[in-house]
Amino acid sequence: MPSRLPDRFRDELQRSEIPNHALLNVVHIPASAAASPIRLIMRRFLIALILLLMVTLIAYFDEGGYSEPLTFIDALYYSAVSLSTTGYGDITPVTQFARLINIFIVTPLRVAFLILLVGTTLSVLTEESRKAWQIQRWRKKMRNHTIVIGYGTKGRSAVSALLADGVAPKEIVVIDTDRSVLEVAESQGLVTVNGSATRSEVLKLAGVSKAKAIVVAPSTDDTAVLVTLSVRELAPSAWVVASVRESENQHLLEQSGADSVVISSETAGRMLGLATVTPSVVEMMEDLLSPDEGFSVAERPVAEDEVGANPRHLADIVLGVVRSGELYRIDSLEAETVEPGDRLLYVRRVFSDDIKDH
Repeated sequence: MPSRLPDRFRDELQRSEIPNHALLNVVHIPASAAASPIRLIMRRFLIALILLLMVTLIAYFDEGGYSEPLTFIDALYYSAVSLSTTGYGDITPVTQFARLINIFIVTPLRVAFLILLVGTTLSVLTEESRKAWQIQRWRKKMRNHTIVIGYGTKGRSAVSALLADGVAPKEIVVIDTDRSVLEVAESQGLVTVNGSATRSEVLKLAGVSKAKAIVVAPSTDDTAVLVTLSVRELAPSAWVVASVRESENQHLLEQSGADSVVISSETAGRMLGLATVTPSVVEMMEDLLSPDEGFSVAERPVAEDEVGANPRHLADIVLGVVRSGELYRIDSLEAETVEPGDRLLYVRRVFSDDIKDH
């Protein structure tokens, strides 16, 4: 193990030194709505007029420095042909002062004017620079975010639950190899990383070592095990939740470092079985699992006036008590009395105002 540490540190250093412009097709930060094209064109046109007026005034107030006395119209004409590099040569600077003004003021303004003429190219360069700067700022500031690996059915459902529970979109990072599904995630305002989560480089780009929670939801169980191993190695303190299709693979994910494992096939099978016998139970379960409507299973800290009470006698319908990170069901001996620092797992009624707030 000691011999591997220098290599890992060197790899981390190399990843941190990657130029931000090299990540433009890998990391995507949600941006605000783009300005109207008409507004952009009008803004460039206004800047061009200002430059034209500046050169006009410079030439007009130094009328004696040119080959002939200048009226304001002459100065405007000279400004137009000079900035556009047409240069007919009928009006030229003749004094030393006028020529210095042309070298140090008019020439830079002419360059700026030409840049405006090729504004499309400038716009592209500016947009790429803005995105590179945005990625750089995000990589420095990202902390306590949630990473969702795999944006298939399970990953999208996990993100929907997070958003409905009040997590800000900018605090969720989605990793996937499918560019089309990442575009869907971007439309929701999520940060996306294009790449395979089996590679530590991709996980590091997503800031896995600084993440608060990580949802592992790939399409296959073997990929889930490999990703969980990599995640746990890079983020030993993060809360890792993994999804597995078959129950016989649950222990592999737990041994790989997953704090919680959800068996998707068994959960769906139980719901199907219940639906054939007691469909109303399935309807209620779906209601509890949907945080944005009806009833929802939620967690909250214990109030001061609730300490020492039996959770069965509280106003909320309490399902369990979380103490020191351990969940005790409501029928266990440990959950008979509420202690300071406990958190209650309870059934919360979601009102329309709560939905609007989210």
